[in-house]
Amino acid sequence: MNAYVESVIDYVRKTYESQPEFVQTVEEVLSSVSPVMDAHPEYEKADILKRMVEPERMFTFRVCWMDDKGEYHTNRGWRCQFNGTIGPYKGGLRFQKNVNESIIKFLGFEQTFKNALTGLPIGGGKGGSDFDPAGKSADEVMRFCQAYMSALYRYIGPDVDVPAGDMGVGGREIGYLYGQYRRLKGTFENGVLTGKGLTYGGSLIRPEATGYGAVYYLQEVLKHENDTIVGKRLAISGYGNVAWGIMKKAAELGAKVTYFSGPDGYIHDPEGVDTEEKINYILKMRAEDPMHCASYAEKFGCEFVPNAKPWGAKDVDIYMPSAMQNDVNMESAEKIAASGVKYYIEVANMPTTNDALNYLRSQKHMIVAPSKAVNAGGVAVSALEMSQNSERLVWTAEEVDARLKGIMAGIHKESADAAAEYGLGYDLVAGANIAGFKKVAQGMYEQGVF
Repeated sequence: MNAYVESVIDYVRKTYESQPEFVQTVEEVLSSVSPVMDAHPEYEKADILKRMVEPERMFTFRVCWMDDKGEYHTNRGWRCQFNGTIGPYKGGLRFQKNVNESIIKFLGFEQTFKNALTGLPIGGGKGGSDFDPAGKSADEVMRFCQAYMSALYRYIGPDVDVPAGDMGVGGREIGYLYGQYRRLKGTFENGVLTGKGLTYGGSLIRPEATGYGAVYYLQEVLKHENDTIVGKRLAISGYGNVAWGIMKKAAELGAKVTYFSGPDGYIHDPEGVDTEEKINYILKMRAEDPMHCASYAEKFGCEFVPNAKPWGAKDVDIYMPSAMQNDVNMESAEKIAASGVKYYIEVANMPTTNDALNYLRSQKHMIVAPSKAVNAGGVAVSALEMSQNSERLVWTAEEVDARLKGIMAGIHKESADAAAEYGLGYDLVAGANIAGFKKVAQGMYEQGVF
């Protein structure tokens, strides 16, 4: 490994020992870029890596809100504006009780390279709070969102920082956040948030975009292997917007999701989630009880396995972890490799621990694709929403979908080409890291040290 790369990784390990998620993603990205640093000694002279692993700015703020009983609560809020080299900061807001500074920082760092891969002019950022919307009334969620935006609004804008949704922040929350922003600013800057409702500047197919994009990326991998998606059986985790989008697009293209999971266990439906009734039931189930998926098995007469995940099933063709970070550990990776499945396509942000990811990449029979490339469809459509807002246009679903498909094909090609350029074969993980890194690093170098 390049000595400068190694020194920066060591710096991050020592400095951010208490932030394991951030350390993990820095190690995963920087371990791929040694050949780039060898080819560009000017990057070391400008201390690109040390600057790159530190956010341009990150702030913490209190969020005080009142529940329906008239009692007050205080949560912590964060916004990490990690890197704005190639455009305004762009990244979601996550409201979950387990959110902390390390998670927000790793997501912002990862977002920087993901956004660079899209080819669109957007930088990397992330934010959120340890507020848990589960079990809260709509009025309580509204009051929290209004309080959160009251603390954040001074630091965002269409040309500064454009938040979006993430876990715990869907269309309802974006609506409340935007309403408060408009109230405070007194202007209709609908480009300040993405994931908005269609009545006030949202884009068609935004809820499905990450899942759709993941399937389009998968198609490019299969095409590279002279394979096709038709008839493929997919095992995924989760049943939120991302998983739902995968289910819809896979069914449309002739594949089917036969395994999916929730917090309570996993579903095995050999017939696949491939009918309108089943796909619509996923939406209903998620809205009514996002913590349990067992009712799907009861309704459609298939298998439910409690307190387990489907990793290791042999009657599938493709694994797509789509729920949350560190969902696949070393034990799960060994089961996946032993199953004989060829394709492992990450979808959620950092769903695989570093040791598990490296193990899967070492399996000669497997092709591994990284989340920063595979799940870029969501932010790509968010950027397309920004374009529509700036032009006061609303594109058709077909127009957005076609643009999304083209972007995902471009991301796959750029990743594969970057890996080949540095003699790494068809290593999509290293290729995505290198391709995203090169764009950000060159931009930082050209803009000078500050």
